[in-house]
Amino acid sequence: MERQQGVDWTVIVLTCQYKNSVYAFQRELEVRKKREQVPQRTILLTVEDPDAQVGSGGATLNALLVAAEHLSAQAGYTVVTSDVLHSARILILHMGRDFPFDDCGRAFTCLPLVDPAAQVESLTCNLDALLHIMTHKLGRGCPPGVWVCSTDMILSVPTSPEVCWDGFRGARVFSLPASVTYARDHGIYLTDSQGLVRNIFYRGSEAQMQQCARPDGKVPLVSGVVFFSVEIAERLLATHVSPPLDACTYMGLDSGARPIQLSLFFDILLCMARDMNRESFLAGCHPEMGQGDAEQAGDRRRARAVLWKGLRDQPLSLTYVPDGTYEYMTSSASAHLRSLTLPRDLFAQIVHSQVEKPQFLEAGCSVVNSLLEGEVHLGPGSVIHHCHLQGPVHIGPGCLLLGIDRASSSALHGLPLHDLILQGHYIQLQATSVQVFTLIGRQDSWQSPALGKGTYLNVPWTEFFQRTGIREGDLWDLDTGPAERCLLTARLFPVFFASRPPGPQDVLWLLGSPGGAPLHAWRAAWRMSWKQLQLHLDRAAALASRRALFFQQAQGKVRRVLGGRRDLSLLPLIRAAAREGHQGPLLATLDQVAAEAEDLGVAARALACIADVLGCMAGGEGGLRSGPAANQEWALAFQYLERGDVARGVEELARERAKWLGRPALLVRAARHYEGAEQILIRQAVMSACHFVTMEPVEPPPHGHWVVVECPSRVDFSGGWSDTPPITYEHGGAVVDLAVLVDGQRPIGAKARRIIEPELRLSTGTCSGEVFTELVCRSLEDLQDYCQPHAPGALLKAAFICAQIVQLSSPKSLQTQLHHGFGGGFELHTWSNLPHGSGLGTSSILAGAVLAALHRAAGRAVGTEALIHAVLHLEQMLTTGGGWQDQVGGLVPGIKIGRSRAQLPLKVEVEEISVPPGFVQTLNEHLLLVYTGKTRLARNLLQDVLRNWYARLPAVVDNAQALVRNAEECAQAFCQGSLPLLGRCLTRYWGQKKCMAPGCEPQAVRRMMEALRPYVYGQSLAGAGGGGFLYLLTKEPRQKEALERVLAQTEGLDNYSIHLVEVDTQGFSLRVLAADTSA
Repeated sequence: MERQQGVDWTVIVLTCQYKNSVYAFQRELEVRKKREQVPQRTILLTVEDPDAQVGSGGATLNALLVAAEHLSAQAGYTVVTSDVLHSARILILHMGRDFPFDDCGRAFTCLPLVDPAAQVESLTCNLDALLHIMTHKLGRGCPPGVWVCSTDMILSVPTSPEVCWDGFRGARVFSLPASVTYARDHGIYLTDSQGLVRNIFYRGSEAQMQQCARPDGKVPLVSGVVFFSVEIAERLLATHVSPPLDACTYMGLDSGARPIQLSLFFDILLCMARDMNRESFLAGCHPEMGQGDAEQAGDRRRARAVLWKGLRDQPLSLTYVPDGTYEYMTSSASAHLRSLTLPRDLFAQIVHSQVEKPQFLEAGCSVVNSLLEGEVHLGPGSVIHHCHLQGPVHIGPGCLLLGIDRASSSALHGLPLHDLILQGHYIQLQATSVQVFTLIGRQDSWQSPALGKGTYLNVPWTEFFQRTGIREGDLWDLDTGPAERCLLTARLFPVFFASRPPGPQDVLWLLGSPGGAPLHAWRAAWRMSWKQLQLHLDRAAALASRRALFFQQAQGKVRRVLGGRRDLSLLPLIRAAAREGHQGPLLATLDQVAAEAEDLGVAARALACIADVLGCMAGGEGGLRSGPAANQEWALAFQYLERGDVARGVEELARERAKWLGRPALLVRAARHYEGAEQILIRQAVMSACHFVTMEPVEPPPHGHWVVVECPSRVDFSGGWSDTPPITYEHGGAVVDLAVLVDGQRPIGAKARRIIEPELRLSTGTCSGEVFTELVCRSLEDLQDYCQPHAPGALLKAAFICAQIVQLSSPKSLQTQLHHGFGGGFELHTWSNLPHGSGLGTSSILAGAVLAALHRAAGRAVGTEALIHAVLHLEQMLTTGGGWQDQVGGLVPGIKIGRSRAQLPLKVEVEEISVPPGFVQTLNEHLLLVYTGKTRLARNLLQDVLRNWYARLPAVVDNAQALVRNAEECAQAFCQGSLPLLGRCLTRYWGQKKCMAPGCEPQAVRRMMEALRPYVYGQSLAGAGGGGFLYLLTKEPRQKEALERVLAQTEGLDNYSIHLVEVDTQGFSLRVLAADTSA
């Protein structure tokens, strides 16, 4: 169901027949609010019809009164006032009569639908489908007023009708097309050329039907949807103090008035039809209403007179929805099955269900909210709802099974079914909820007399009596007349046995042979007719059972999605479990998946899902999801994970989690620690890249000789984010990178040398000699903060550990390790001429430079491929995360595309892109860097991206695929040497970055890009975005001065600068210099 701006309902009222069901249905409405189907401020009311005989019109008047009463009280009034209607949008949903194929009525009958856009996963009931149509299609743009919608039909409205509300007054009915034959029993509107209703025909003559026909032969059906203006709503509200209409409301009945039956369409609306005259209206009587006594007839006439006087001057207009469909939910089993299944030549529908062996489901069947274990055969045109079946079970065509649990399903073994309706029901017997079962035939009629054309189990009653030995006296009392002796009143269904609970076998035997123990037990049981069962139904128990089954089958879905590494979001399901109180079983399932996973990626995603559950349980309170995750209470669990004991780690995490569930702040902090645990597993997965770190021993330079490494920066032209773990090894990545000189220089470098003193001397700064950090490490304790990225010299410390020059876990001191391993210590200097947060890959390229210098100084030769993978390892140790595109861009010369496959161990493969002769020079003349003056923090962006990726948000998954696709297209554009094509790739890439990390485009940068847009083929912020450098592919060559003038004239920009950039075709350089040579 697509999401559009819909009606912001003030009140939603659900009317129902039974007082004992009000609480259950009210809870269902409240659940819809938790699922975000209804605005949080909407008042939700479930209202019992004041009397079974008030009709749809009476139920509407009563619901309107209750809504106005609540609004009046909310506004501080002490009496009901119509003033509260002036700004209110009220929706009244009528549940209507009993429905034989769902104990919770037509409104809560589940449809085989899945809403892919739903924020919260749930079953789709007819109520939900209608609520969506009313909110987002029919009601869109409406003025204040009252909507009335029946829930006894299945509506389909593919597109929103164009409804003009300008100057609207009166009432409006909404009609859908139907054939004359179908519409005759439902009602048809006759309209004039202006769209005003002239008459409403119910079972009219052929001439009347044809009078309503449209050019396509269809007629406008009475479809159960009405809108009343505020003016009409006020007049209807006033009737609660106007006899005899007051008898339609609970206030009238409480005042002693006699109930009166009123039709919404053939009383309230019909009086506004243009062709009606007063006398024919007052004398009329809708066929669905009994004749009653003279007093009732008089009340009905007086009621119509009040309506005529109050509403006759109001126009009744019609909106026709030509592409919509209407299907009344009849008591015919065949019709109901057709409405829930697809044509037989399509496929089996499996909706919110776990089916172990789907190959046994035939095309044209439907399974909703069910668990099917083992061999469960389901024939075409058959439906299973809310069942847990364990095979072997064989269900042929034309069957409906509803509410059969696992224990009961054993009664079906070895008993093929066809054309049967088997249902489990919860009923209340003396305050105890009991499950009972009913069985009827698909072709049976509920009210056909048994001695006439009536059937039971698809055969005449006489044949049924002969086969089973049951007698008429077993089913009906002697004083029951022949016309009343029908399926509806037959006491067929056992509800109580003295020694055991009822089971399906107590009705399934009715299919078999006569006499024997089953007949004796059946006669001895307390039995009820279908009509009697309706008065005892425990709808709260039925709804709770369905919800429990939904979350039970959902656990199987979690296992399938995570274990199968499927790109399907579990976040809607997680929200549902957290908001509806079913988070316990879900957490246990996720614990089990994480503990048993052989793949670190699966385990990490399971932990990320647990973090999402905890975050959802916090309900938006308790602080931000991102935050520290190093509380000592969680240390033991983290230690197990670090040692590779995932099962023990998950167990300890769960044990600690139980202490943090008390309030939102603790839940959020627990979620952060689960994300910390997930990062440990990501780190271990990425460290599989160490398989590709190889080195050869070489003669180390003498003490005091510097190993100097200088690197270009990099510009990412497409594919960034697809290189980021875990995306890169779960989905696969591809990034097009350019190694570049900035203002003619390689801006990043490092130099290292061995020294006699067994210590580590570290400094960071710029190549011009400016020093930012200077420190000396003489003990292992001095290196302990290597994993805290903001600690002084953290990257340099991590590099010594990553290069295995220092072993933190060794019992030997730092000085001993340095002296025995290398004959002394090391001095390491790094520099960068680029600002922090530049987006040009500085930190990763610097890490590559540092590792290259250290390894060579320590007597090891390391190739570029090994360095690329070693930097991945180092950045995981540093806990900054990050992907591989930066080091590929800065360590490998020229223009290239890096790729990684969706697998572990993580391996990066780099391919040089061959460009046409002279194109590099052309590119140099058209490529510029603009420093925006804004720095960005990639870690904050990274945490959000990883959270969204693990949630498998559809937009993020689609974007990851688009990033890789665009990178391959960009590589082709370079091969062709086409600046316009590259510009399009670049523009597309920037859109993809913004999709992956919303908020990465500051307002000042947006203003700058808008000013530059006319002059460029394409532009993008470098790296993750959020600030740093903007790179441009200009339409004209050598545009630095021209664009400086453009930016100077743009308001709101400061601290920016434009820099020349050119492709570095040499890559990083490594030199060994004597001690007295300055570098």
